[in-house]
Amino acid sequence: MTAPGDRRDGRLRRFAWVGVPAFALVATIFVGVRTAGLFPWVDPKFDMWAYWSTRTGLDYATAIPGQTGHYIYSPAFAHLLAPLVALPWPVFAGIWTAVLLVALWWLTGRWALAAALAPPVALSIGIGQTDILMAAVVVAGFRWPGVWALPILTKVTPLVGLLWFAARREWRSVGIAVAATAAIAAASALIDPAAWRGWLTMLLRLEFPNSAVLTYLPVPLWIRLPIVAAIIVWGARTDRRWTLPIAVMLSLPTVWLNSPAILLAVPALVAAGAATPAGAWLRSPDGEPAVLRRRVVVGLVAAMLVLDAEVERGSRAARRAGLRLVALRRRISVDRDWLRRAISLGR
Repeated sequence: MTAPGDRRDGRLRRFAWVGVPAFALVATIFVGVRTAGLFPWVDPKFDMWAYWSTRTGLDYATAIPGQTGHYIYSPAFAHLLAPLVALPWPVFAGIWTAVLLVALWWLTGRWALAAALAPPVALSIGIGQTDILMAAVVVAGFRWPGVWALPILTKVTPLVGLLWFAARREWRSVGIAVAATAAIAAASALIDPAAWRGWLTMLLRLEFPNSAVLTYLPVPLWIRLPIVAAIIVWGARTDRRWTLPIAVMLSLPTVWLNSPAILLAVPALVAAGAATPAGAWLRSPDGEPAVLRRRVVVGLVAAMLVLDAEVERGSRAARRAGLRLVALRRRISVDRDWLRRAISLGR
């Protein structure tokens, strides 16, 4: 007689066998539809249209949060996207969607298709928002703090997430995150200082959506931020990583209907999500920065040894070829002398 637990495990294994290929098929079709430019999946009303529109320049003078087509992120994010936005709009939309879907699979694994059907996640993918990437940053940031530059240089207020490292006295991680953000911002400011002045001026206007048509959490940021800070410090000191994506979501300047997609980071941070690609990576020693650095060094040393061996082999071949050439020249010289003597005797 089969136990209920065994039957449940069997169903889960069958779902895993079907879930990933089904998600890959649906994702491929959706990306193809967008790349082909089929309406309505490339409508200019989507948020990613605002990213693509930076190809014509950055203008923050009239940018208002919540209004379609207004780019309100930092110039640094636009500069990072510059190679992509140079592509035609449908191609950019397809590539950007593919990036989001890959991040979704990394976070959820075999449950990716089910997660994609959740309204906040489906909406986030549909409009091309950065929520799923921010979820991936929260997970990856535990090992690679530098990736926190993404939410900081887009939404700004997720900077409060670095309290996690500060509360645990992980000052090296704080330093890496701040240094990476500062380096990217400085390079961007050198490229377009006027755009940075415009962006900072826009931030100082402190404008928030006020339309009755839009759906967002009607709790002011100044009320939410102290609560968010308390959640992060409590989670950091009690080693509850799953609190960080919740706090990051609540720290956004405006919590939209699609913002809960950031909670996709939670499964990888709890025991039940250890089998997801992100969860497995986070728990595997192979992904540790020190391990990866050692592998890079070993790879470079191996490459140098191979290169030295090839150079030595080439040198030997060249010496052998040179010796054969010298021998051939001597033989030609001997043959030439013999021919001259034969001609002189014939005369």
